[in-house]
Amino acid sequence: MPRPPDAIDNVLDEHDAAMVQAAQRCLMAALDHSRAAKIRLVSDGKTMPSVELPPKALRMVADMLGMMAQRQPVVFLPQKTELSTQDAAAFLNVSRPFVVKQIDEGRLPCRKVGRHRRILFDDLMAYQQVMHEETEAALQALAEQAQALGLDP
Repeated sequence: MPRPPDAIDNVLDEHDAAMVQAAQRCLMAALDHSRAAKIRLVSDGKTMPSVELPPKALRMVADMLGMMAQRQPVVFLPQKTELSTQDAAAFLNVSRPFVVKQIDEGRLPCRKVGRHRRILFDDLMAYQQVMHEETEAALQALAEQAQALGLDP
């Protein structure tokens, strides 16, 4: 997917990645031992007020910190984000004509905005999951055929 013009470069250097990894481990340890409905982050009360967050939000932050610690770029997308066929192709690592063909065959839903197709990110993720499952099933079938034919090493 093309990088938005206002994107922040969030790939960390080695020192910052180590700091983020330590923070992620502390946060995960706290979450692993908590059954609370909400968790309060406490400050000194002078510069910033205390804040309460649901554990689910903190787990998302911990997951993001884990990816950053591995020096992976992180992108946040609103759930209802729509992508162009070019953006969808870049996300799936396929060609734009392939995405258009999948849409035309009814395998990938979209909506038209004028002459342009827009694909919901959620639909793209569902499509990717189905494709992954179909690929796994096909590979399993090939492995079983190879074993039945005595080609398995």
